[in-house]
Amino acid sequence: MDFETAKQLDSDYIIGSYARFPVLLTQGKGACVQDDTGKTYIDFTSGIGVNALGFCEDGWVAAVSAQLARLQHTSNLYYTEPCIQTAKLLCEKSGMKKVFFGNSGAEANEGVIKAARKYSFLKYGAGRNTILALENSFHGRTMAALSATGQAAYHNYFFPFVDGFVFAKANDFADTLSKMTADVCAVMLETVQGEGGVVPLDAEYVQAVAKACQEKDILLIVDEVQTGLGRTGKYFSYQHFGIQPDLVSCAKGLGGGLPIGAVLFGEKTASVFTAGDHGSTFGGNPVVCAGAVHILQTMDETFLEQVAQKGAFLREKIAQMPHVTGVSGLGMMLGISLDIEAKPIIQKALEHGLLVLSAKEKIRLLPPLNITQAQMEQGLEILQTVLSQ
Repeated sequence: MDFETAKQLDSDYIIGSYARFPVLLTQGKGACVQDDTGKTYIDFTSGIGVNALGFCEDGWVAAVSAQLARLQHTSNLYYTEPCIQTAKLLCEKSGMKKVFFGNSGAEANEGVIKAARKYSFLKYGAGRNTILALENSFHGRTMAALSATGQAAYHNYFFPFVDGFVFAKANDFADTLSKMTADVCAVMLETVQGEGGVVPLDAEYVQAVAKACQEKDILLIVDEVQTGLGRTGKYFSYQHFGIQPDLVSCAKGLGGGLPIGAVLFGEKTASVFTAGDHGSTFGGNPVVCAGAVHILQTMDETFLEQVAQKGAFLREKIAQMPHVTGVSGLGMMLGISLDIEAKPIIQKALEHGLLVLSAKEKIRLLPPLNITQAQMEQGLEILQTVLSQ
């Protein structure tokens, strides 16, 4: 299928909820992907942070293929080994106690909201159910996750939104503390606000919020959908901040390209869900989890150190480029501020063979975590060229 045919069929049969780039991607390996004409692109997007090990990494393909040939699905009425292995590895690497599996980041955030509200109901009764989220946050597009999102642009059309969410200013502890009222059961935050412009929270702020939550028995929820699974140079971004959340949501990089989401439960919340409280037909699917096991086993301490080093290298080189006024983020989750409009630069980069993302007014980079030095340098050369024109 050529691009023009694909574009027309897409227009005919797929709802127009995405503004696609004019490229038909057909195959990829590592940090490189080809279109229908055979043109190769360096990928600095990882499918919006999903392809943690790039395209079709050999070990991941082997793990998924082997499981697919054995058992593709059973439902959660039965035990499966890959599901159990994935949960064990997640708990070991996160310091959390239990796991619930779903299919996406938005579903994971629905799960943490439900868990927080049930915890508070069981301990304090009705009426203590408000979730305090942050302005400029993004937690997903399902109704509760969208209601928890602190950006007015997303709060249109789909009225009524879910009640029970209030918002505090990020990095303003006084404002946050003033809104931790008697009806609040949880504080929900991203340590790096991804869709909000790749904006990290201040360590002092995060630690102060965590301490206040502990003192008030308010649960601390960390949304790790984009930041988790090695993206910031740690297994989870909260590990940079010296805190231990009560609930964590993750997805994206855990599946390596297949749909998965997970809720991680800490000591306080490990027993909050009982049979029938929550569920997912496809959650913990053995094929997806077989891939997740490989990803989790690949991300050892040496791997994470390399992610941190690559992120530092990218940041240093980009900061020296024309029109760059700042580079934000953690590890290999970076936002580039420019003194010119970002969208034309993103389009020109595509034309020159580099895939990058946007986040508000910034260019956003989420390269595969195992990208080679040569591929990073090739992508940076393209970005340098485009910014110099």
